Amino acid sequence: MNLPTRRHLHAWLLGLATAALLVGGCTTMEPIRAPSVSRMDPVVSQAAALLASGADPEQVAALLGQLDDATLAAQAAALPAGDPLYNHMARALLARGLPLPRPMDRAAWGFDAGGRPPADRDGYRPPVKLGVLLPLSGDMAAPAAAVRDGFLTAYYAESRRRPDIAFYDTHGTAGGALGAYDQAASAGNDFIVGPLSREGVDALFRRGSLSVPMLALNQGNVAPPAGNVSFALSPEEEGVAAADLLAERGARRVMVVNAGDDNARRSTDALRARLAELGGVVTDVVGAGIADLTPFAQKEGGVDAIYLAMRGPAARELMPRLAMAGLSGKPLVATSQLLSGTGDAEEDRVLDGIAFPAESWTSGRNVPGLPSSASVSPGLPTARGAAARLFAFGHDAWLLTAYLERLAQSPDAHVAGATGGLAIDSSGKVLRTPAWSTFRGGYASPLTSAGN
Repeated sequence: MNLPTRRHLHAWLLGLATAALLVGGCTTMEPIRAPSVSRMDPVVSQAAALLASGADPEQVAALLGQLDDATLAAQAAALPAGDPLYNHMARALLARGLPLPRPMDRAAWGFDAGGRPPADRDGYRPPVKLGVLLPLSGDMAAPAAAVRDGFLTAYYAESRRRPDIAFYDTHGTAGGALGAYDQAASAGNDFIVGPLSREGVDALFRRGSLSVPMLALNQGNVAPPAGNVSFALSPEEEGVAAADLLAERGARRVMVVNAGDDNARRSTDALRARLAELGGVVTDVVGAGIADLTPFAQKEGGVDAIYLAMRGPAARELMPRLAMAGLSGKPLVATSQLLSGTGDAEEDRVLDGIAFPAESWTSGRNVPGLPSSASVSPGLPTARGAAARLFAFGHDAWLLTAYLERLAQSPDAHVAGATGGLAIDSSGKVLRTPAWSTFRGGYASPLTSAGN
């Protein structure tokens, strides 16, 4: 399919041609001085058995969360190189702010960009020929257009060598994704981006070995095969980030008020698992429609903070009930769903002080090589409103494509993207650290006091 173009897109894209894309610096931690161990801790043995049985990584992480810092560090250092449990223990150490005894093992992932021209000094090493799989027709065509335009914005902003690029329509189905991948692979592309649906990603990853490596634009139930990557704006990331922020603020007992949809459930599950790793607990998961929250607030041990997994209108209705239960003074952290249904400052004043994860670009922060959201959105429908988040996502998909090798070589490397800080773990999953925002006077604005 020919590269899509639009006059109103190119009118301002051309002005970006000389903008440089900046990549965050790498940092190296000093090796931890772990005491020697003569045998494997029973909890570590149980975690190894759980991992071998094919258990979900969150289950393994929850089990490792039972270990104290010294035991975790010593046991991780004692594992031989290549042990599949090591990377899980390394992530647990990093989550606690502890150094690693050695870098994460990356042989199992095995990304290889050897066929590309040499990398620039900053790590820029894009493919030679690139295929992008998106649902350009069907029910998902509108969100796909926002992802496409964000991708092209970053692509045209780069003044150095760029790959030849072609788009392939997946029609929004798993079968369409398989067909589009095969078409792109047979056309000689050396790297593929997409598809966008979870079903399409799972269908491709179930193939196991793929002839052309890919950056999938979603995360399903199947892990990326060796040499492939998955990237998503997932509810799980928001739950983990919220737990980190709450722990940073000293909150250990967190009550969740949950809208009950799939996004709310997934973010809540991730919050619970991450809090457990950090020594915290979810005291209750309460439905958004419960009238009296007092019994939950008065439980033994009390409540340190509230996590809101709901849209803006439901949160506005909840605020008086939190006050009646004596919880209005507690720290309030929400999912990004909080922004849905907002926009009237007078109505949204009641949401003042609630922290929620946001994209760096849409929250007004500077993103290297990308004009501000306020300057782009008036002339480009796919970059405003709810679509702006997907526009930023598409922008970052290009950055990952161009800097994938650098990210793969070090667990400490990252890219400063439009959706937040981006890194890749040893399994090929993109890890996103979102920016934080809050409401002030009814308007969403950056929260500079959070650990962005």
